[in-house]
Amino acid sequence: MPFAQLVIGPPGAGKSTYCNGMHQFLGAIGRKCSVVNLDPANDKTSYPCALDVRDLVRLEDIMEEDKLGPNGGVLYALEELENNFDWLENGLKELGEDYILFDCPGQVELFTHHTSLRNIFYKIQKMGIRLIVVHLTIIDLVEEFGLVAFETLAVEDKKSMMSLLRAIDRASGYAFGPAEGANDTVWQVAVREGMGVTDVRDVQERWIDAKDEYDRQEEMDLEEEVRVRNAASQVEATGAVDGGPDEDDGHDYDEELEKWKKDMPDSGVRVHRK
Repeated sequence: MPFAQLVIGPPGAGKSTYCNGMHQFLGAIGRKCSVVNLDPANDKTSYPCALDVRDLVRLEDIMEEDKLGPNGGVLYALEELENNFDWLENGLKELGEDYILFDCPGQVELFTHHTSLRNIFYKIQKMGIRLIVVHLTIIDLVEEFGLVAFETLAVEDKKSMMSLLRAIDRASGYAFGPAEGANDTVWQVAVREGMGVTDVRDVQERWIDAKDEYDRQEEMDLEEEVRVRNAASQVEATGAVDGGPDEDDGHDYDEELEKWKKDMPDSGVRVHRK
């Protein structure tokens, strides 16, 4: 399952600076990352663009041909992207399992009374990409709404980036299971060292929003662990190993799996649904 960040915020909030810094940080920890520019007005990106909306439509061309201002031109450009979503879809498919950063436009009209950008996000989500929103400079909202909190960021500081990425990975679900092709063993170790404390966001993600999905993943992990353990025991006893469990090897793997589950420590988390 590919994961991605939607980096949003007003013009000048530092979206492109953030994408550049996060792209470098992810590369440093070994996570393969690609940046996609969705802002048709952003002609000076500081990061390498894996996919750039300006290859499809450019703001200055729209303004000149249709006699529109900057804000109207951005709205028109996003409508063009929505109508030609197959261009974006094909480009994203070529990125495979890369972790994606979407550098989004900042005009408030795109989020208040225009639907193209929202529809584009929905279509990206339907492709199977797990999205999380990173919103810069929303101080007033955070101060007035007690269920959310600040994450302090200094792009040039490694510890600050690590703390933010840990929070993002927990919110998106990336930290709760393996990501195929992520190739970030160092980061997996680091993030799990910080997973000892569970807060309300973790409970919401793991036990309510995507409980069935995570249950299936844990079931598969347990089955694989039992298989590996039995194979190791067989090697120790006979000096040989077969291709895996079968009906004739004398082992009741279902029974062993159930026993293994019962021996797992209790997480202490209880979810009551109304």
